[in-house]
Amino acid sequence: MPGETPLKLLAGRRPAADAYDADIIILSRNRPAETIEAIQSALAQRGGTFHVTVLDQGSAPETRQNLARIFSRTPYFTLYGCSQNLGVANGRNLLATLGHGQIIVSLGNHAIFAEKWVVARAVRAFGQRPELGALGFNILCADGLHPDRSSWGYPPRLISRFKDRFDTTTFVDVGHAIRRVTWNTAGGYDPSLLFAWEAYDFCLSAIASGWKIGYDGALAVIHKAPPEADIGWSATRMTYSVRNRLLIGRKWGASWLALSPRIIGYLIRGLRNGCLTATLDGIQAAHAADHPTHRKMSKEMRRYISVHETRYRGSWLEWLRAEGLEQVDPTPEPVQRARG
Repeated sequence: MPGETPLKLLAGRRPAADAYDADIIILSRNRPAETIEAIQSALAQRGGTFHVTVLDQGSAPETRQNLARIFSRTPYFTLYGCSQNLGVANGRNLLATLGHGQIIVSLGNHAIFAEKWVVARAVRAFGQRPELGALGFNILCADGLHPDRSSWGYPPRLISRFKDRFDTTTFVDVGHAIRRVTWNTAGGYDPSLLFAWEAYDFCLSAIASGWKIGYDGALAVIHKAPPEADIGWSATRMTYSVRNRLLIGRKWGASWLALSPRIIGYLIRGLRNGCLTATLDGIQAAHAADHPTHRKMSKEMRRYISVHETRYRGSWLEWLRAEGLEQVDPTPEPVQRARG
C-alpha cells in the first residue's frame, strides 16, 4: 500500500523500533479546527506508551501547513499527507502499516476522547480478554452525556445499554480499538468497500477466525459532527451503503433470493426518503461487483452472530418496518459515520 500511494512526511517522525502499547490513528481531510482538537485529545492520553499518526487526504495546502506548524515539534506524533482522498477503508489500512503498537485505536477527526484514560483502559481490556479482537467505544453527543443515536451501529434494542459492556458483531468508526494480531489475521479492511459497512465486514472476518468483538460503554468519545460533510446520505453514501451491505451478504454465502427482504427494505427507505435512484444504483452496483468466490460461515460463527446480533434485530417483518420507516436525515453526514 505505501508503495502504491505516495506519502509525504509533513511533521514528526515514525515510531521508534521499541515496543509500545498503542497506535492512535486519525484520518484528516479539511475540517482544520475539528482535526486539531482530535489530535490534541489523542496526544493528551495517559497511562501507557502511545504514538499518534495522522494521514491527511488531500486537504487544502493551508490546512496541511497549519497542522504541520502546530505539531512540528510534538513527540510521539507523525503527520503524513497524500494527494487524494483514499476513503476510510484504504486510509486506515495505510495508517495501520505505519506503526507497530499492540493495539490500533481509531479516532474520527470530528471526535475527541471523553477523558485522558480511554486508550489505556482499552489496552487493559485487551490484556484481560485474550479472545477479544476489537472493541467499540461509546459514541456520545456533543453534550458528552447522551448516546449519539446517529452513530449507534448496533441493534436499536440495545441503545438503552449504551453505558454497559456486551459482545457484538461490529464497532463504529468514530471510536474503536483493534488488536494488531487480529488486524493482521483478518487482513484489514476490504479496500473495495471504500466506506460504509467496512467495519462490519472486517469484524465478520475476525469472528470467522475465532475472535470476539466487544463494546465497552465506559470507554467514550464525544462526537462533534460538523454541519458540512463530504458525502450526504441522499446520494453517494446511500448508494455505497446499499452496495456494500449486499456485497457483504454475498461474500458470506447469502443468495440473492435470501437478500431480497433486505433489498425490499432498502427500496422502501429510498422511496420514502426521496433517494430511490441512489438506492437502485447501489443494488445495480452490487450486482456488477458480485464476486463468484464466497466464504462459508462455520456453525460457530453463525451461532455467535445469532446470539450477539440476530436475536436483537427481531423478525424480518420488524426489520422491514424499521427500514421503511427510518427517516434519512436530509443534512449531509461525515464519511466516518457508521450506519446501515
